[in-house]
Amino acid sequence: MLRAGLLSGPETRKSLLWAQFGPRSREERAHRRSPDRQKATPRPPPLNGRSLGPSPATRSRGSMLAAALSSSSSRIFSRTIAKSTSSSLSASFFSSPRSAPRLATRSMADSAAAAVAAPFTKVRIQREDTAFDAYVVGKDNAPGIVVLQEWWGVDFEIKNHALKISQMDPGFKALIPDLYRGKVGLDVAEAQHLMDGLDWAGAVKDIGASVNWLKANGSKKVGVTGFCMGGALSIASSVLVPEVDCVVAFYGVPSSELADPAKAKAPVQAHFGELDNFVGFSDVAAAKALEEKLKASGVPHEVHIYPGNAHAFMNRSPDGVKRRKNMGMEDDNEASAELAWSRFKLWMSRYLLL
Repeated sequence: MLRAGLLSGPETRKSLLWAQFGPRSREERAHRRSPDRQKATPRPPPLNGRSLGPSPATRSRGSMLAAALSSSSSRIFSRTIAKSTSSSLSASFFSSPRSAPRLATRSMADSAAAAVAAPFTKVRIQREDTAFDAYVVGKDNAPGIVVLQEWWGVDFEIKNHALKISQMDPGFKALIPDLYRGKVGLDVAEAQHLMDGLDWAGAVKDIGASVNWLKANGSKKVGVTGFCMGGALSIASSVLVPEVDCVVAFYGVPSSELADPAKAKAPVQAHFGELDNFVGFSDVAAAKALEEKLKASGVPHEVHIYPGNAHAFMNRSPDGVKRRKNMGMEDDNEASAELAWSRFKLWMSRYLLL
């Protein structure tokens, strides 16, 4: 992957990594040296898609290395840091050098996500020669909505979103497919490692299987929504999954290698923050480019940009707000999130209830 560390000296890389992940106490040092902690998950090969492009100032420095990398949607985020190592958000979000040992990922049972498990029913969905878990909440015969995770995995925040969706009047049945097969990233290195290993084409198949499961289990119509990584996948589903009836995407655009939004077949509504600086993935330029492609597709569409908001502005739980602030996103606008939810509800109701 092309990371900030590749564009700066070894001392800068070391200091960035230490600032984000270095132990602060004797107990933490002992924990990080423990045998279980040292067992790094093997790095999967990169798969379909592309990464965020760096700014023009750094594109020439990274272009030769980028050209040598195979195509991978897991690199969508990884190269934003290349545009400026002075950005505290980007430096903490994306700067783990290739040689750094991988932090072990934990199962969802070991994470804070387990605390929100109560209202959900766990189901097993089969597709082709594989199967995956999904988490369902809502009325049995209500219209269905597939809810796609951020790069963290099926954690507390994506469950918060699904629960909120299920409680919207007159009611929806929300289903979260576990694209990471039980793993959750508890810090940015783990989350990036998990997204690096995602089979994006396989994830689209998971979405299709989730849509079909909902339609076979009482939902006459099914929409797809997603956040960040899931936002990009939700737009891809409008192109690649014929059974999808509508889409609402939050701050994420798929690579052209995965899916071209100009070929969308289902209505798409999309939401972006004006201050989002993930170039080519969810910044304002990416949002406007998406709007042009959706115009070309001919499907009904809306693209909304929220002034004063950065990436992941829909994450409003106390833990979600704290996590955003720790990553350098200081904006805190409940009104923007509520406006986006109201637009979400109108869009889903228009295409799933009528």
